[in-house]
Amino acid sequence: MIHPKRSRAKVLLTSVFGPYAQDDAFGSRAINPMELYHNQVTRGQGSFSLRRFHRSWGILMIQENISAACAVLDFPTRETFARELTAHQYDIVGISSIIVNVAKAQEMCRMVRELSPGSTIVIGGHVAAIPGVETMIDADHIVKGDGIAWMRSFLGEVVDAPIRHPDLSSGFDLRVMGVKIPDTTDTAATIISSVGCPMGCNFCTTSAFFGGKGKMLNFYSTGQELFDLMERVERTRHTRAFFIMDENFLLQKKRVMELLVLMKAAGKSWSFNIFSSANAIAKYTCEELVEIGIASIWLGLESPRSNYSKLEGTDTLKLTRELREHGIVLLGSTIIGLEHHTPANIDEEIEFAVSHETDLHQFMLYTPVPGTPLYHEMAGQGRLLDVNLADIHGQHAFNFEHAAISREQSTRSLAHAFERDFERNGPSLFRICRTTFAGWMRYKNHPDPRIRARFERDAKVLRHAWVGMLQGMEYRLRDSNAAVALQIRALRKEMQREFGLIAIAAAKLLGPVLWWTSLREEKRLAQGHSYEPATIIDRRNWPAADSLMPTPLSVEALAGDERLLRART
Repeated sequence: MIHPKRSRAKVLLTSVFGPYAQDDAFGSRAINPMELYHNQVTRGQGSFSLRRFHRSWGILMIQENISAACAVLDFPTRETFARELTAHQYDIVGISSIIVNVAKAQEMCRMVRELSPGSTIVIGGHVAAIPGVETMIDADHIVKGDGIAWMRSFLGEVVDAPIRHPDLSSGFDLRVMGVKIPDTTDTAATIISSVGCPMGCNFCTTSAFFGGKGKMLNFYSTGQELFDLMERVERTRHTRAFFIMDENFLLQKKRVMELLVLMKAAGKSWSFNIFSSANAIAKYTCEELVEIGIASIWLGLESPRSNYSKLEGTDTLKLTRELREHGIVLLGSTIIGLEHHTPANIDEEIEFAVSHETDLHQFMLYTPVPGTPLYHEMAGQGRLLDVNLADIHGQHAFNFEHAAISREQSTRSLAHAFERDFERNGPSLFRICRTTFAGWMRYKNHPDPRIRARFERDAKVLRHAWVGMLQGMEYRLRDSNAAVALQIRALRKEMQREFGLIAIAAAKLLGPVLWWTSLREEKRLAQGHSYEPATIIDRRNWPAADSLMPTPLSVEALAGDERLLRART
C-alpha cells in the first residue's frame, strides 16, 4: 500500500508523551525513568548514579531516510503533541513506543483521531510485538521491524536506497554527583551500524523484533562504509568518540579489521563504546582491542550456569579482569531469576556477578517480554501472570510463575543485587576512573601515536574532573563505607603522584564542592525528585510556508480544554 500523496505527504514522527518518571494512568512509573543508566545500571548508587537522556534514534533515522517533509517530536508533553497536531496538517503521524508505554500510544492515537482526523496513524517500535496489539490501538498501520524500509515503501520511494545516517549525539543532559555537565561538541556520536543479533538469546527483545536468532540487518556491511561515515561525523560533530549501536559489534571481525586498516592508514585515533558478547571478544587479543580503539564494552555475563552460546567456554572473571587492566571500561549485565535460580543459590549467583568488579553493572529480571521466544514458551506452559503491560520491564517484579522464586522475592533479589554491587565495589564513577587510569598508565608511552593520542585525551579529564570527583566520593563514603573510601583514597593519591600539582589542586578545589552537591542531590532523591527530558522538535525538508512556528500553548491555556486533554476513559 502506498500513501496517496507519496513523498508529498507531510509526516510527523513522535515518541510517547511525558512525564516518564511518575506513576500515572497512562503507564508511567516512578521506578522506570527515561534514563538508561539510572533506570537499570546505577539505580542503587543514589547521588553517585549516572544521569543521562538519549534521543529516539529510530525515528531520527527514518526522518533522515525519507524525502517527505518530516518533523520529529521527541519527549513531547500532551500539550505540545496536541499543539503540533493542530498547528500543521499532517498526512501521516508515526508514533514510536516501547511495550510499557502502550497506554500512551493508545491515548496519542485517540488525540490524532480527534485533532487531526485526516492523518494516517502508523505505530512502530517494540509495542508492535504485543500479541493482539491491532485490537488494542486505533492505528491504520502497525509496523514491526525495519521502519526505514516500511516508510520508504509507504511513500513510494526506493526501499533499498543507501542508508543515510543522521548526526546523532550519544546522549545529553549528563549529571554526576548533582552537577549538570555542559553538553559539548565533542560528546560521542552515535553510529547505528546494524539491528538484530545472530546470537538470538530467548529473552532478547531486539533480536526477536528484527527476525529472531540468526537474523541481522546491516546498515553498513563493510569497514570502508563505516570508516567513511565516521570520518564525516568526525568533521561535522568535531568528535573522535563513537557509541556504536550494534548488538554484537565485534562478532563481524572482517568488518572490524578492515575498519582498523583504514584507521591506521589515515592516522585516526578514534575510540569506540560498543556492545559485544564474550565469545566475540575472544576473537581478539586485548592489544588488538586497544589498537582498534575499544574504550568500553557492554558485556552480557548472565549467569555461570546459563547455557547461552555467547558465554560457552569463557572464563568471565579472567576476561573482565584482563580487559580492565588494559583500560577498557566494562558494563556487565546479569539476569536475576533464571530457571535454575532458587532462594538457596540466588545470593551466591549475585555475589559471583559482583565479583567481576565491572565498572558498571546492569541487573535485570528474567522477563518474558511480548514477542520474544521466552514469552511464547511461558505462554505455552501457562506460566504468564496477569500483569499490567506497564510493569513488564525487568526492573520491578516477575511477570511469570517461577518454579522456586515468588514475584515478591524477585523484587527483593533485584534490589539486593544493586545494593551488594554498590556496597562491595563502590560508585561506578570511581570504578570507571580506576580502569581509565590503568589504561593511561599502561599505554601512555606506547609507540603507536594513535594509541597514545587516545589515552592522552582520557588523561586530560583524569587530572582535572576525575580527581575532584574522587575526593568528593571519598569524603562522602568514609563513614558509610570505609573500605571503599580507602580504595578511592589510594587511587586519588596515585593519580596525584602521576599528574602532580594540577591534580592536587583539582582535588582540593572540586572535592568539597562535589561533596556538597552530592549531599544536596541525595536529599532531592529522598524527596522523590526526578529528571525529565525537555521536548525537542527537529524538522527536515520543511515547507517554507510553515517555517514560522506558532508559540506552543501553555499548560494553563490547555488545562481546561477537555477536547485536547481529557483523560482516557
